[in-house]
Formats: sequence, C-alpha cells, structure tokens
Amino acid sequence: MKSIFRASVLFPSQIAVALLAASIAIPVSAQDAQPSATRPVPAASSAAAPAKEGFWGRVNPFARKKWVNDRTAPLKGQLNELDEVNAKNARDIKDVDGRAQAGINKAQSAADAANQAALAAGVQAQKAGATAQDAAGRMDKLNATIGGMDQYRQISEVDVPFHGIQPILSEAARKQLDTLAASLTGHQGYILEVEAHAPGAGSIGIQNSERLAEAVKRYLVSEHQIPVYRMHSVALGNAAAGNEAEAKPVKASSVHIRLMENTLASR
Repeated sequence: MKSIFRASVLFPSQIAVALLAASIAIPVSAQDAQPSATRPVPAASSAAAPAKEGFWGRVNPFARKKWVNDRTAPLKGQLNELDEVNAKNARDIKDVDGRAQAGINKAQSAADAANQAALAAGVQAQKAGATAQDAAGRMDKLNATIGGMDQYRQISEVDVPFHGIQPILSEAARKQLDTLAASLTGHQGYILEVEAHAPGAGSIGIQNSERLAEAVKRYLVSEHQIPVYRMHSVALGNAAAGNEAEAKPVKASSVHIRLMENTLASR
C-alpha cells in the first residue's frame, strides 16, 4: 500500500523499479514464511564448532581477570600458608641442628678436657712411679750402707813388746808405732783394736795390762794425732787367746794392735 501511495508522487521510471522490487520481495517473504522443519539444514551446520582450547583448558567467556583472581585467591592463600609452614620447619630444623651442634661441641670439649686430665694424671703417675723407684733405690743403698757400717776387715797388725810390767815404750816399740801411724795417712773408716797382755794373776795382771794399753794410745794421740774414738782397747791381763784347754797364762808383756777398715771405706 505504501508503494502504491508513493507511486502517485514518483516518476514513471521510478514506479516501474518499485513494482519490480515488490514482485521479487513477495516470493522471498513466502519462503521465509515456510516452516523451519521443511527447510533443508546445511550439512556443515549440523556439527558444532569445536571449542577453543587455551592454557587454562576450555576458554570460559566470563574468565576475566577478576574472575580468575577470585578463583585463584584461595590457592594463593594455601600456598602462602604452606610457605610459612615450610619456613617455620626450616627454622625449627636449623634451631635443633644448632642446639645439637652446640651439645656436640660441649661434649667434645668435655671429652678433650677429660683426655687432658687423664694424660696429666698419667704423667704424674709416671713421675710418682719414678720417684718411688728412686726412693726405693735410695732406701736399698741406705740399707746397704747401714748394713756395711758394722762390717770391718783386717788390714794389718802390730805386736809391740814391753820389758816387764812397766808402761815404758822402747825405741823399737816407738818405731813400730810410727810405721803404723804412717800407714793410716789418707785412710777413712778405720779403727784400731788394742789388746794388752801382762803377767800376773787376776786383777793384778789386768791392771798391769791396762797401763800398757794406755801407754800405746797416749803415744799415738800425742805424737801422731790419732783420734781417740778410733782406738778401742781391752786389758786382758795374763789371759791368752785360744781354746780354754789350750790357753796358757802369758809370761811376757805386750800390746797387740790390729788395723781394721770398714767395708764402706773401700767403695
């Protein structure tokens, strides 16, 4: 109707074109009015186009930055929590390792100190053992010295004769005593045993022999400076040495001198 209405104001050529277009539009509209069931479906449209795949799988048209952040925020929180747990575990392990190392170092220091103390004790024990052995050696030497103090051996002897019972030294007796005194020069640890004999029974003979021994000792002390403590005398009177059955009273006066030397003096 609109086309007809417009035809009254259009030029004849324009009216002809409008009528031609109307005639073409009618069949097309009729085809559009047909039911969709009778319309043939192209083969290509029967299959759905494959969805586009991406890094996150099938692309979601609503997958924008905010949507992604909302979905990944819980995962980020869990990852952060896991990192904190791992960091705490690492700190705990480091702390335990540090304390264990400190304990090991302390134990090692104690062991080293104990070893040093043991070594020092061993050295002291060795020194004590050496000291004990030295003391034992000194004691043995001292015992040997003490035991040897009473051990004497005879070096020489002299028999000095007297005329009668008078305590007068003859020239020959003095020479004998001078020779004996000369042999004592440089000697240590010696003693002189002086035995005096004189005729006379009982106490008379003892007194006579005692005066003879004193005369000999007096000469050695005054003329040769022989110490008195080195001379030991005994007055035997008319008693003679030997077995009682064989012993006979002496008839002449004499003084018998023995030079005795301690065994320690010869060492």
